[in-house]
Amino acid sequence: MRELPRQLSADELAELFEGRTSFVERLAAGPDPLVRARALVHELPDDEKKGILDAHPAIGQRKGLSARSAAEQGSDEDPAVLEELARLNAEYEARHGFRFVVFVNRRPKAEILDVLRARIANPTEQELETALDELVAIAEDRWSSR
Repeated sequence: MRELPRQLSADELAELFEGRTSFVERLAAGPDPLVRARALVHELPDDEKKGILDAHPAIGQRKGLSARSAAEQGSDEDPAVLEELARLNAEYEARHGFRFVVFVNRRPKAEILDVLRARIANPTEQELETALDELVAIAEDRWSSR
């Protein structure tokens, strides 16, 4: 695994976190941004937490993806899987009020369906913190696989 960087620009962090948010700006302003991200992400007000999650593309989304997100999500184009992902993503967002974020870690979309089904039932407060941990794991993986 590649060592975590001591400093990253806001643009570099925006690529890792799928958008240039105030969270990214704060991380860029100090040392060890990916180390600090693990704690800082949980200290944000709920509206900021939801904002950084909503900046991330939905799993199974086909349009408007960054090149990195498209590569991470893979090419599983089974229409039944994509339809079920879209349905479950909508159910998740209606229940929790923010986007489902999961560290795919090269798993096929069909496997993510089980994760999404299980996480829909979580209490929203727990799910918010889980989604934030997943978001940071994605950023760390993106850094280490550069």
